[in-house]
Amino acid sequence: MAKTHRFFSHHAHEFLRVAACTPVATVGDIAANAAAAIALAKRGHDETCDLLVFPELSLSSYAIDDLHLQDAIQRATDAALADVADATAKLRPVLLVGAAIPRDGRLYNCAVAIHRGRILGVVPKTYLPNYREYYEKRWFVSGEGTSGTIDLAGQTDVPFGDDLIFAASDLPHFIFHAEICEDFWAPAPPSTYAAMAGALVCCNLSASNVVIGKSRQRMLLSAAQSDRAICAYVFSAAGPGESTTDLAWDGQGMIHELGELIAESARFEDDPELLVADVDCGRVRQERMRNGTFNDAARFAGVEPTSFRRVAFEAKPDFADVGLKRDIRRFPFVPNTPEKLDADCYEAFNIQVTALAQRVVAAKAERLVIGVSGGLDSTHALIVAAKAMDRLGRPRSSILGYTMPGFATSDGTKANAWALMRALDVSADEIDIRPAAEQMLRDMRHPYAEGKPAYDVTFENVQAGLRTDYLFRLANQRNGLVVGTGDLSELALGWCTYGVGDQMSHYAVNAGVPKTLIQFLIRWCIRTDQYDAETDRVLEAILGQEISPELVPAGKDGALQSTESRIGPYALNDFFAHYIVRHGMAPSKVAFLALKAWEDAGRGRWPRDFPAAARTAYDLPTIREWLEKFLFRFFTISQFKRSAIPNGPKVSAGGALSPRGDWRAPSDGNAKPFLDELKANLP
Repeated sequence: MAKTHRFFSHHAHEFLRVAACTPVATVGDIAANAAAAIALAKRGHDETCDLLVFPELSLSSYAIDDLHLQDAIQRATDAALADVADATAKLRPVLLVGAAIPRDGRLYNCAVAIHRGRILGVVPKTYLPNYREYYEKRWFVSGEGTSGTIDLAGQTDVPFGDDLIFAASDLPHFIFHAEICEDFWAPAPPSTYAAMAGALVCCNLSASNVVIGKSRQRMLLSAAQSDRAICAYVFSAAGPGESTTDLAWDGQGMIHELGELIAESARFEDDPELLVADVDCGRVRQERMRNGTFNDAARFAGVEPTSFRRVAFEAKPDFADVGLKRDIRRFPFVPNTPEKLDADCYEAFNIQVTALAQRVVAAKAERLVIGVSGGLDSTHALIVAAKAMDRLGRPRSSILGYTMPGFATSDGTKANAWALMRALDVSADEIDIRPAAEQMLRDMRHPYAEGKPAYDVTFENVQAGLRTDYLFRLANQRNGLVVGTGDLSELALGWCTYGVGDQMSHYAVNAGVPKTLIQFLIRWCIRTDQYDAETDRVLEAILGQEISPELVPAGKDGALQSTESRIGPYALNDFFAHYIVRHGMAPSKVAFLALKAWEDAGRGRWPRDFPAAARTAYDLPTIREWLEKFLFRFFTISQFKRSAIPNGPKVSAGGALSPRGDWRAPSDGNAKPFLDELKANLP
């Protein structure tokens, strides 16, 4: 059953449903081509599309050569435009169809925007290829510098020119531009200037015959243009039915956003295709605000929003729940395809290793000092340190690893810590912090010293602080550097002890790596044989443990202190952090995306090696509960810890939390505006 609250509508979160259309062409049969366009428009309406992009010269067909200059073809095209406008008058989508349009004794290769029976405007092609198999200047003239109106298909004063942007008056993020084929092969595509003038979605109506390797070139150009122009880019190439006198066609369609492929069509198909995806115009808008170079480029080029004429139309959105046609990764820091996951893990791991090795050299340190708990973070920091020493040509024995059992340290984690240190052949030792902790608690007159089970934050932080204190003094004694083990997720949540605690180190090698990625980095090390079989065996055992700080003794039921039961699943927290830190999204939109990513464990791809037993789902109430807690922790109580963090390498494009890097915020900030936004916009 569809949900009626506005929250469930993709339009409420600045998504736009676009489609690249591949009709079956009929060479020179304009009426048949118009019927094919109308049929796809009806399909697009049924799939609740907002914008449909057809191939270049889709009404007449592209490869008809001198027939473009025939009056009969031109008159049939005019009539076909009228038919398409009439037949789609009650349909939702805007259509961008390709047609050859005569004006003032010249013929232009054009994109024609049609919506609800009205021809919104006509955009002529700027760059006409006239090399190798192309001969367009024989028939067409460039539309560069044109601006005015045209009477077309029974409609008068239709905007015409290369200076048009189309914008919905009732859906602020629905702003698009059209260019044609060769235009985006040019060094300075028209869509670049349109994007700088405010277009969020750029469209390409293409014929683009296929030769070996050309599909890769189109993919590269579409990705690059969407990345460089900070936009969504919809590309539709001619397909079946085009004349194959001297050329062939593959019907490639693709949709990119900020350099990322959102959807791609099949190729060499015999049937018409509608490639539908939702593009995130809000993400595009936010990225432009963050990118000063984009705005400087517009200013240096003299491009203002007024540099283009804006053609207004009414989209008439109903804000219904029509789902989301887009793959939202559950783990935004972790690719869900094996080849990308391996590539990212290789880069992340080597960023950490290289950074730590450089710090050792720069500091003239003889040793690395690290506390090894047997948990995920210290495990990963230790294997990074081992590889850094390998790279420097130093013995791993110059790494001083210490296990420091406290009041709640389990036999399992302690055994894993020892097993890992032995397997890696580092210098291993143990310091029992309990006597020192008991003395401190007695000195403080803490209730625990009197035999009471007072397991408060003081009880926890006495242990965390002593461990760090020992590590720093050991580093002083041994001319070493303390390697920090805390990760990005813990910094986001403030889940670390400030000052003399796990928040502090000489070099925070994990500070740019979220918890969810650390698990995959360790799995990657196992899969790619970075270490020996015994090390791999220990790493597998550590991956199977529940995440726990082990600062509070187990309860009567034997259950250990659970981190995720206190602060929420790291999978959700990393999801929240990515979209809030990297993209500045409103909490309600983050909740919407989290719901689409996590509501069904059986839908979508899971990353490689992710355990089947751990594949879970979260409903909206659960997402809301943990998002509220994340917002409070992130904005209200944790920034002072991030403002004073040690050096550490940025690893992910998703962002880092260093005050010297991606994230600057007041230490005494307030989560109220974020919590208010969430409350106001969730059902």
